[in-house]
Amino acid sequence: MRVDKFTDKKFKYKKIIHVDMDCFYASVEIRDNPKYINKPVAVAGSSEIRGVVTTCNYIARKFGVKSAMPSIIAKRLCPNIIFLPVNMHKYRDVSEEVHKIFKCYTRIIEPVSLDEAYLDVTDSKYCDGDPEKMALQIRQKISEDLGITASAGISSNKFLAKIASDWNKPNGQFTVSDSDIAEFVLKVPVRSIHGVGEKTEILLKRKKINTCADLQKLKKYDLIEMLGKYGDTLYQLCRGIDKREVESNRIRKSLSVEDTYKEDLSNFKLCSDKLSVLYNELLKRINDGGYRNKKIKSCFIKIKYSDFKLTSSQVSCTDLDFSVFLKLLIQNNINKNKPIRLLGLGINFNIVEKNQLNLDIF
Repeated sequence: MRVDKFTDKKFKYKKIIHVDMDCFYASVEIRDNPKYINKPVAVAGSSEIRGVVTTCNYIARKFGVKSAMPSIIAKRLCPNIIFLPVNMHKYRDVSEEVHKIFKCYTRIIEPVSLDEAYLDVTDSKYCDGDPEKMALQIRQKISEDLGITASAGISSNKFLAKIASDWNKPNGQFTVSDSDIAEFVLKVPVRSIHGVGEKTEILLKRKKINTCADLQKLKKYDLIEMLGKYGDTLYQLCRGIDKREVESNRIRKSLSVEDTYKEDLSNFKLCSDKLSVLYNELLKRINDGGYRNKKIKSCFIKIKYSDFKLTSSQVSCTDLDFSVFLKLLIQNNINKNKPIRLLGLGINFNIVEKNQLNLDIF
């Protein structure tokens, strides 16, 4: 963490803080169950046999356990791991308390999820306008008031602040000032770049592209030819350029629900019954979350089979109807006749995209 005296020269235009809670769900559970301190802990759905790891603490991660891993594999890697059930109501309550702390420093807050958010503190007068001191105070307040830890990244844009928040995890912070961007970004792995998923990472690594330094050797045309429109975005990000604003009224693009079952769903009747339960849960989330008046663009379904192979598909629609999901289920499962371990369904909202990443460079 940088400790030199703050001056506005560090950040000419913007001061952005990205706050990321450390192993959020697991940390909350360990806080409430001190007997699990210094033990491998995972928060997982359903059961330790059929569940999926939502998150785990750093002790469990040393054994190779990670998010989205089937619990049975996590148990194989770490025989002494302790599985705790998901308690979303509790995590939402804690998240709300964290956001109350954020609001002491700025009102320009963009929640990414329950456990992370961007804060635009450009015009904040707290801590004499020093974003490093603000981040430190925020982290200390979270620790003292809520009994959990957070890490933070400070920079002049969202991309770099997000990268920086991972640099000194857990319970640390890191700053990338304007004068450091050109050198810092060179060592950033491609997988850490916004929008680079597993498939894109594999494609890039096949071409011996592992870091932003490697990406910078390519011309914009080459990246666009390789990755389409996203190639232009990547050309900017690998140079530390990100003009996205922190959006305090961020628009939700989709809403979904899913469940992993203790026993495989072995016939269509069982699948349709469970699909109906999920559909009613989705309706409840729409009503409770105030999304009833939002226009729907498409409906989608997600299926994971007993062999862990995953499939999903979507269809354009403007109205929410159970029969749409039922048709998707039939279309996806026809001729497969494989038992199903997970079902999910959801909707994409019809929104006007703003603040895109792929802006022109000077």
